[in-house]
Amino acid sequence: MTPQLVETAAVVLIGNELLSGSVRDDNLVELARTLRALGIQLKRGYIVPDTIDAISEAVRSASAQHDVVFTSGGVGPTHDDITVDGVAAAFDVPVVVSAELCDTFRALGDGNLTDGHLRMARMPSSACLLTLPHLLWPTIVMHNVWILPGVPTIFRSKLEMVREYLRGPRPFFHASVCCRSDELVLKHAIDRIVSEYCDVQIGSYPQWPAGEFSTKLTFDATSEERVVLAYHAFLELLPEGEIIKRTEAAAAREGDSGAS
Repeated sequence: MTPQLVETAAVVLIGNELLSGSVRDDNLVELARTLRALGIQLKRGYIVPDTIDAISEAVRSASAQHDVVFTSGGVGPTHDDITVDGVAAAFDVPVVVSAELCDTFRALGDGNLTDGHLRMARMPSSACLLTLPHLLWPTIVMHNVWILPGVPTIFRSKLEMVREYLRGPRPFFHASVCCRSDELVLKHAIDRIVSEYCDVQIGSYPQWPAGEFSTKLTFDATSEERVVLAYHAFLELLPEGEIIKRTEAAAAREGDSGAS
């Protein structure tokens, strides 16, 4: 199977508990790292409450502006699990009960379907189901919108399907350097490199209070050559003894991060 080529992505995080602070979201960072390693740029994130109107509005906007959209949360058996309804509303289609999802729940249980199972077997009409042999249940995809669960462990398992089915047009390359000085000391050098390499994403992340280092600089782009040039141009501006540790330019991996 040839993965679908996509360049930009958005994520819609769904749940009153996220907006109230009752639950901390862990899914955004996992998705962002996975997409970055695939060469897909996550451009925007939305956080919306458990209402059909809010979900449909965010999904409709994100779907129109990005190649692929992921939702997180609201796919369980309870009253506030209305993501399927919101996605269906975004595309003005009805919600149907999927025979394939019903068969999945029968196979996972004792052969009987509860009201909870039937609620979780709902999907937007005309949506498709993506599967992998070793994952327990399929993923609903409506046009370019992937409907993913909010439970972090299950969400992470679904990312395996993302790796299987999607690819970016070109890889991202990443380099970093950890410096002894804080941002105020490094500002002149940072500003100079930013102005000379506007096609490279340059991030500056202070650590406060300072530990092993005070500031971490990252360099990211789809051109390895440009990352290498920007990275080494910055190193040349640093005084002796400034560099605590550094990583040379390489294709981005899921373990790469900015601030940490």
